[in-house]
Amino acid sequence: MRHYFTILSHEIRTLLYSPSTYIAAVFFLGVMGFIFASILDLYSKTPQETPPAVVFFQFFWFPVLFMVPLLTMKTIADERRQGTLETLLTSPVSTAEVVLGKFSAAYLFYLLLWGSTLGFHYILQLYARDARYLDLGPLLGGYLFIAISGLLFIAIGIFASSMTRSQPVAGIFTVVLLILVILGPRYLGELSALNNAVFSPVKTALESLQIFTHVDDFTHGVIDTRQLFYYLTGSTLALIFSILGVEAKLLNS
Repeated sequence: MRHYFTILSHEIRTLLYSPSTYIAAVFFLGVMGFIFASILDLYSKTPQETPPAVVFFQFFWFPVLFMVPLLTMKTIADERRQGTLETLLTSPVSTAEVVLGKFSAAYLFYLLLWGSTLGFHYILQLYARDARYLDLGPLLGGYLFIAISGLLFIAIGIFASSMTRSQPVAGIFTVVLLILVILGPRYLGELSALNNAVFSPVKTALESLQIFTHVDDFTHGVIDTRQLFYYLTGSTLALIFSILGVEAKLLNS
C-alpha cells in the first residue's frame, strides 16, 4: 500500500477541482438547511418531546441519494473513459490501492459535508431557550450513524463507477442501488405475504436491514454491534467487488 496516500492526495485535489463536488456541497447545504429550518419552525409552533436532532437525522436518505452519486460517479468511470486507468495500473500501483484511494477521498468529502451541518446545531445552541433542543446524545449518535453508514454508501458509489465508462450511467446506477439498500428492506418488510410463519426468517432479516431503524437506534443511544457489522462487511464487499470489477474490465479490454 505504498502508493495509497499518493493516490488519495491526487483524488482529493481532483475533487477540489471538480464542479460536481461544489454542486453537491451547495445543494446539500441548501437542502439540509431547509430541512433544519422546517424542523425548528414546527417545534416553535407545537411543543415536541423528541429533540430536533433525532428528526434531523431521519432525513439522512434524501441528501445521500444525490450527494453520493455526485461524489463517486467520476472516480473510476471517467478514468476508464479517458483511458488513464489502464495507464495508471501499468505503473507499480495495485488495483486495491487505486480503489481504496478513490474511496477514501470521496468518504472524507462525505464526512466534511455532513460535518458542516454542525453549524446548524451551533446556531441553535446560541439562540434556543429550551434545553431539550440541545441534547448532546442524539447529536453524537446521529453523526456516528452518518460516519458508519457512509462507509457503505460511498463504497456502493465506487462499485457503480467501476462497472461503466459513463458518469451518468454510474450516477443512475448508484441511485438505484442506494434506493434498494435504504428503502428496499423497509417496503419489502411491509408485504402482507411475509406475515406467514414460513417467511418469518425472511421478515426478521429484512427488519434487521432497515436503515431507518438503525438511525433511530443510534440517535437514541443504542449501538448494536450487528448494525456495525452490517455496514463494515457491506462496504468491504462492495470494495472487493469494485476491485474485481476493475481487474475484469482490464482483462477484457
